[in-house]
Amino acid sequence: MLTKREIGLVASTVLLMCIPIVIIAHRNAAPQLPSTVFDYSAIKSTPTKVGEKRQFCDNPTKTLQNLEIHESSLNPGEIAHPPHQHPEEELTVLRQGTVEVLVNGELKRCGPGSVIFQSSNDLHNIKNVGKDVAIYHAIKWKTDLTPVPVAK
Repeated sequence: MLTKREIGLVASTVLLMCIPIVIIAHRNAAPQLPSTVFDYSAIKSTPTKVGEKRQFCDNPTKTLQNLEIHESSLNPGEIAHPPHQHPEEELTVLRQGTVEVLVNGELKRCGPGSVIFQSSNDLHNIKNVGKDVAIYHAIKWKTDLTPVPVAK
């Protein structure tokens, strides 16, 4: 059986061992996003299996635990991903093309200028059902109210 002194030493040692982990985690955390302009021509376009992606940001802000913004393009007939869900809410703004989106268990068709909101943990996806490339901006955010991710 451990004495109070030995328990105190073990607890202190465990806490001291955690300090490097906290420092590394903090150092690797994305910096807080200040007010900014994302110059479209300066954002690198990365090819994907189904089109292209431009990542604008993936950072905490003054009021959000995280803000992620990207632009994706989908080639005709392609689907961005199978239906999935995540704890963050997501806003999608369709710039070009015709897509079909899964919203509340129903497939909805929409065109340029349409705005799609997906609530936390709702099953969703997006498919290009048009003859041209579809381009959309996706915006996801995380707050202290965002649920913990669902275990799979």
